[in-house]
Amino acid sequence: MRAVVQRVTRASVRVGDETVGSIARGLLVLVGVANGDTEADARALSEKVVGLRIFEDDAEKMNLDVRDVGGALLCVSQFTLLGDARKGRRPSFTDAMAPEPAAALFAQFCALCRASVPVETGRFRASMQVELVNDGPVTLLLDTRRTF
Repeated sequence: MRAVVQRVTRASVRVGDETVGSIARGLLVLVGVANGDTEADARALSEKVVGLRIFEDDAEKMNLDVRDVGGALLCVSQFTLLGDARKGRRPSFTDAMAPEPAAALFAQFCALCRASVPVETGRFRASMQVELVNDGPVTLLLDTRRTF
């Protein structure tokens, strides 16, 4: 599983005219599920995301995780994170898992995170508009195949 994690002061996701997920302070997590990913990847990624110490403490050092600051997660499925643009100008998405099993692993990732922090989500396979205010900016790339 691959994720882009952004520390935000607020974030929301819309489908058409409907806001389907919204958070204040926390993390926007864009998640791509790859062929071969398993429940172990969902668990490892959830533990990493929830435990990331990327919020500042009183000494302005990144020592706090999302739980420490009372934050939440906005998780959005994004298969394009698995895009391979090394050849040509049109990316290939053959590394992305098929929609049905990917939806199940994404849902499991969200459920595992939800055991520790509030979680809002986008809508799987929908055309979404994501708005965010990146705090810092702080943005990290995580990949369970690269051991983060």
